[in-house]
Amino acid sequence: MTATEQQQSHPAGGPAAPPGAAAGSGSPLADAVDPALLQQLADAHGVGTTFQGWDGLPHTVAAATLIKVLHSLGVQAHTNQQIQAALAAAELAPWQRMLPPAVVIRHGKAADVPVHVPDGAAVSLAISLEDGASRQATQQDAWVQPREVDGVLTGRATFALPADLPLGWHTLHATSGDATATATLVVVPERLETARHLEERRGWGLATQLYSVRSKRSWGIGDFADLADLAAISGQRGADYVLVNPLHAAEPVPPVQPSPYSPSTRRFFNPLYIRVEDIPELAYLKPRKRATVERLREEVAGLNNNADRLDRDAVYAAKLQALELLYHARRAPARQAAFDEFCRISGTGLDHFALWSAIREDAAPDDPLWTDPGLAVGTSGAAALQEKLADRIGFHRWLQWICDEQLESAQQSARRAGMRLGVVHDLAVGVDLNSADAWTLRGVLAPETSVGAPPDMYNQQGQDWGQPPWHPSRLAEAGYAPFRNMLATVLRHAGGIRVDHVLGLFRLWWVPAGNAPGDGAYVRYDHEALIGILALEAHRAGAVVIGEDLGTFEPWVRDYLAARGILGTSILWFEYDGDSPLPPEKYRVQALASVNTHDLPPTAGYLAGDHVALRSRLGLLERSEAEEREEHNASLEKMFALLRERGYLSGDGPGGTAGRGDSEAKTIEALHLLLTEAPSVLLGVALVDAVGERRVQNQPGTTEALYPNWQVPLGGTDGKPVFLDDLPSNSRFTSLLDSVERALRNP
Repeated sequence: MTATEQQQSHPAGGPAAPPGAAAGSGSPLADAVDPALLQQLADAHGVGTTFQGWDGLPHTVAAATLIKVLHSLGVQAHTNQQIQAALAAAELAPWQRMLPPAVVIRHGKAADVPVHVPDGAAVSLAISLEDGASRQATQQDAWVQPREVDGVLTGRATFALPADLPLGWHTLHATSGDATATATLVVVPERLETARHLEERRGWGLATQLYSVRSKRSWGIGDFADLADLAAISGQRGADYVLVNPLHAAEPVPPVQPSPYSPSTRRFFNPLYIRVEDIPELAYLKPRKRATVERLREEVAGLNNNADRLDRDAVYAAKLQALELLYHARRAPARQAAFDEFCRISGTGLDHFALWSAIREDAAPDDPLWTDPGLAVGTSGAAALQEKLADRIGFHRWLQWICDEQLESAQQSARRAGMRLGVVHDLAVGVDLNSADAWTLRGVLAPETSVGAPPDMYNQQGQDWGQPPWHPSRLAEAGYAPFRNMLATVLRHAGGIRVDHVLGLFRLWWVPAGNAPGDGAYVRYDHEALIGILALEAHRAGAVVIGEDLGTFEPWVRDYLAARGILGTSILWFEYDGDSPLPPEKYRVQALASVNTHDLPPTAGYLAGDHVALRSRLGLLERSEAEEREEHNASLEKMFALLRERGYLSGDGPGGTAGRGDSEAKTIEALHLLLTEAPSVLLGVALVDAVGERRVQNQPGTTEALYPNWQVPLGGTDGKPVFLDDLPSNSRFTSLLDSVERALRNP
């Protein structure tokens, strides 16, 4: 997620502190504690006390903010006495556990595990492999000074794990007399090799917002069947993948959140994308019910012709009525068995999501039941609701099964068309504060805080995305199961996954409740564990991983990701060498390179400066439109100079200055041909660029009243809708795709 990708949401408090200042300093809460002690405690819990701003200067996090962030981590730091007690507790915590909460190791590497038992007690450590086999760990001759823990002199035994343990999810079993303990053991790849074949033959593909891509058979919104068709159309022209927006589920009933980056869950999918006619049970509905389904489609089919704005709510309302009829249709034994198997392998995660969906049909996001401890997942109150809402829960389980079937069909269509990867999914940074995950995964999320970004040149007040972050230690205590389950579900029918803001697996900007977005702090995560698990699940799915690593990051992070086989992201407009565009041959090999990204205007609009005019009209510029446009045109001219130097633009006439019509198309094609000179293993072509669309999908800093964020249908140069059915005969589309394919195959 780049600085411009998300709208600034859930603003709180006053303006951010000026650069270099300690925001929020001077509160009585902060003045009551010793700054050195507070910094020591923050360090012990992975909370950054300083950060480098977009201006290149170091910034100090306010003491009051540190206290709030520590509170969200479950650590009290309001007085020096609390801080000293918390420091002592942090030092003692590992000794109070017989085993660590979870152990993540690299395949083929030696690793030790500490086991804590009463000093001198005999202890053994066994390993139960996921295939049912057992192994033994070997106790090392490594003496560690015993220490008193809760009145018991406790020793540490160190065990070496076998270096040849297989990849997978295993379990450690420690035994000492009557005392036992278990912990999750994850053996992950040293390096993800799923992109290795791309080094021998580079690939390219389309990137699109699926909801905006409609066919003449759509219900007003692009769907899974449209995805299958788009994969087939582009695959026949040489494309290796289709990258789509996050397909995560939103609200279970209208109105629904239009942003795919603020979902209700990151594990399950949005039934809005279901193609009703592709459900087999439709063929067996009684005539009257089939007529009802047809009528419902006809009521919204006309929305396909709306070139200005998508109407998710109307489409979803119609689809849900049709899907209700199909859910209650009798399924053949084989179909019922497949549904039952899907529910079995999806486990309690699906049960909990379906329960939330059933409750959320009638309960508002601010209903007190969501915070009632007696109704939390796993309580008797929740069990009573589950029994009461059994039919509705069954419906929402069934919707996820249909999504799974249609995603499988889309991936099969992509592979049949010759794509080496197929569908590449996008994983959002987090979920909405009032979401299913926020309720069902409450135990592994941090309370009273949300994820955002510190101030940058685009959002000088910082950003608050209104999304609760993982709680680092609680996620580990859960054996990383919620993270694993999310990845496994998304990757089930995927050839790849793009991880939005992959830097969030290293650290996240936490904004405590009540603070302004700029008054936050970075919290560190165990990236070795999270990246390792991501690599393991991608390895098992045979999927490529693309990390969106744009924005502010620590210098070593990109090297670390490359070493683990995670591809990076290179955007033409952001790749610079000093004041000049970076020559394409200097791009990273292990990356997806593209001209455009969904948080920028389509290239036709970007070349014309439409975004400058839009931001001026909406009052979002901090200087005059003329100054903004002058700087934009100067940056374009640098790029055009490189295009002319490489022979992609002649420099004569409007083609050299990015004019309209054919010359605009030529310039867009030239930009993509320039990118084919890069060694990057993947090249991306935005569908909007292939058809001449100019409108941006999301304008940060605006509300729906000002701009239809995430609601812009795919359109062409004439302002009319572009349908999938017409792409094979769209000369602009075929010319760009064929040019990229020829350039890659005949360098």
